[in-house]
Amino acid sequence: MKNFKSLAFTFMLITFVANVNAQTEDNPWQISIGINAVDVYPVGEPSPQGEIFDEFFNATGHWNIYPSITSFGFSKYLDDNFSFGITGSFNIIEKWGSNYATNETVKVSELNYYALDGIVKYSLSEVLGLDKIEPFVGLGGGYSWLQEGPYNNNSGGDADANIGFATINGTLGLSYWFSDNLGLTYQSSYKHTFLDYGTTHFQHSLGLALNFGGTDTDGDGIYDKKDACPEVPGLEEFNGCPDTDGDGIQDSEDACPDVAGLAEFNGCPDTDGDGISDNKDNCPDVAGVAALNGCPDADNDGVADAEDKCPAVAGDVANGGCPWPDTDGDSVLDKDDECPNEAGTVANNGCPEAPNEEVQAQLTSYARTINFDTGKSNIKEAANETLQAIVAILKEYPKANFVVEGHTDSTASEKFNQKLSEARAAKVVSYLTTNGVDASRLTSVGYGETAPIASNNTKAGRATNRRVEVKLAN
Repeated sequence: MKNFKSLAFTFMLITFVANVNAQTEDNPWQISIGINAVDVYPVGEPSPQGEIFDEFFNATGHWNIYPSITSFGFSKYLDDNFSFGITGSFNIIEKWGSNYATNETVKVSELNYYALDGIVKYSLSEVLGLDKIEPFVGLGGGYSWLQEGPYNNNSGGDADANIGFATINGTLGLSYWFSDNLGLTYQSSYKHTFLDYGTTHFQHSLGLALNFGGTDTDGDGIYDKKDACPEVPGLEEFNGCPDTDGDGIQDSEDACPDVAGLAEFNGCPDTDGDGISDNKDNCPDVAGVAALNGCPDADNDGVADAEDKCPAVAGDVANGGCPWPDTDGDSVLDKDDECPNEAGTVANNGCPEAPNEEVQAQLTSYARTINFDTGKSNIKEAANETLQAIVAILKEYPKANFVVEGHTDSTASEKFNQKLSEARAAKVVSYLTTNGVDASRLTSVGYGETAPIASNNTKAGRATNRRVEVKLAN
């Protein structure tokens, strides 16, 4: 018996078993140890064996159980809930069936039993939506050795010889997993042989299984094959990726991974509650407006208070947030007012539409310095500067119309002087239009010698009377 135990222990160490499931690609390898029971009774053979499945659960009367670890094994996960393994086991057969007359167990004298089986298993956990509890089915084959006894003495050899025979195996089982790695498993296998000298039998096994082989680089309990962030510890809900700030948004999708925030802001906080996340808020500690990237605008003029030179009063962005002045109060802001110090009209860009008395007096003063030679209408070159000054004044009043009056002294006849005055006025109008004054705003008229402003009895007086005047048209 001592030699048998040594042999059995050695056999256990060098053989393999695959009597558990729930292997996955995360933990593809599995080892297990356990005990097994061999039942040769309910297999559909003549007495003292019985009908198929007869007294199947009569462990006391028919199951042969050796009180020790009698199996050891190894298996590998394949794919799609399939795994393959090899089972090695041994046992001592002392119960061979039942005496129908007395209903007593038929015993034999300690027959050695060895088996080496291969099996392909299919886990039903995923199909049935189960977690810790795992039903499975299996199909395979193997080779068993059973020492010759009174009911299996067909070897033709020594009475104590081990009879070897091949079997085809069908398996049903159930495992309970305490964790991803450790589980308790039970299975029953029907091992059928087609050889006359073989013994068809059931083998039941119960054992512990350990799954291993999965890599968890970052130690977060999630295997690398399912870990989207295998180099850094993370959470199962994020497939192994971290959520450093604990705001429920994984770091890879968190715009502010180091500070807790809100999902609506991609993980960033909104400290001032203005609806703008801190990472996009230029003023995160004070409520502001989106148009100014979260900074406040007390006067609502579109200029952030920090940059507003007049934060309490609405102004213009171009003027640093301050309102533009209207110095002359004509409702045309100085920036748009062509005459900022003189009240005018909006239509005339802030300038008066007609010259005032002061401007009219200046026009008269300028015009009277444009003198002509006796009997001539040609403008002297010396008058160009004065005419340019008149052009500038007329352009300041684009809505106003003007009349240019021509005058002469009393030399020559009245008829001649009339035509000469008209020619002088026309010459000035031509100059003005040539230099940018709209012709539609100008008319010319001649008064001959009828409106002198000095005495025609002196040379100086007559020179003064040879003149033009520019006046606002009625």
